[in-house]
Amino acid sequence: MREVPVGTAIRVRTPASSANLGPGFDSIGLALGVWDELSVTVVAEPGLRIEVSGSGADGVPRDESHLVYRSMARGLRELGVSVPAGLVLEATNAVPHGRGMGSSATAIVSGVAAAQGLSVCAQAAGDGLAGVPGEVLDIDLDAVNSLASELEGHPDNASATVYGGMTLSWSELDDLTSVSVGSTGPVSPRGAGEVGQAGEVGGRQTVTVRLPLHPDLTAVVFVPEATLATHTARALLPERVLLRDAARNSARAALLVEAATRSPGLLVPATRDWLHQEARRPSYAASMDLVDRLRAQGHAAMISGAGPSVLVLTTTERVAGVRSGADAVWRRLVPGIPERGVTVRRR
Repeated sequence: MREVPVGTAIRVRTPASSANLGPGFDSIGLALGVWDELSVTVVAEPGLRIEVSGSGADGVPRDESHLVYRSMARGLRELGVSVPAGLVLEATNAVPHGRGMGSSATAIVSGVAAAQGLSVCAQAAGDGLAGVPGEVLDIDLDAVNSLASELEGHPDNASATVYGGMTLSWSELDDLTSVSVGSTGPVSPRGAGEVGQAGEVGGRQTVTVRLPLHPDLTAVVFVPEATLATHTARALLPERVLLRDAARNSARAALLVEAATRSPGLLVPATRDWLHQEARRPSYAASMDLVDRLRAQGHAAMISGAGPSVLVLTTTERVAGVRSGADAVWRRLVPGIPERGVTVRRR
């Protein structure tokens, strides 16, 4: 296996994300301009040293079970590169943990992208090439997306974090399966852009498309103090939904693509959901109350990912009018939608 030379140092910058966007359950993601930063240094002294500051710093491990390290180690093994015996990881977290802004996907993407960056450095050293501090490394984003989506378990957050903008992912294996239902029977809810590489996600073949967003589209996020674990929110989802609700949801998911890319005036109806938000209302009642109030005011509000943050898709001319009415409860962010996702530079 290839070795990463001692003294190699890189910096990874990775954006937050929001998933689902109303009807796009487990398939549509949006990058948000809140950034985690990770520095990785290969040192001569054996051992792993992890330093964490910012969001979630008090609740994450400092050993090999750290999510960034585990993702990076897996990525290095996939690339045929030895995990360095001496490593220093310095993580500065701005993405809020446990609030539906893709913090776990950000950590995973950071680790996998770091592995790609270290591999590029190892290859350059093997070729006798000296890197320039600050240069952007040419990493394989499709490979990062494939592995990060596998590790995350679903690609919505991961893909948006990798590529930036808005992403849409689907499974080609769905074409090989079918469900027989009556006209009113239940079905299971889990069952034009730049196309990324297909990859195995949870044993399922997925493809990601990056959507060309309308230039006026922007996002507002309301972040509460409360947190909610994704596994807790998922436990509230029904195993089956009515066929008529699935049909309604599929229509709005299709409309969401039109609204986000060409017709932002349709954002409110395009973000209506029947699959997951109401089922999880008990776990984030205050968030759903804010969603209801904002939608009554004509804003395209929805739960961000598994919650409890609230996302509003809007236009630049309307953004100032998107207010929670309770500033002491909700931290209001206008992060923008970055056109580019994760980047890796030499240090």
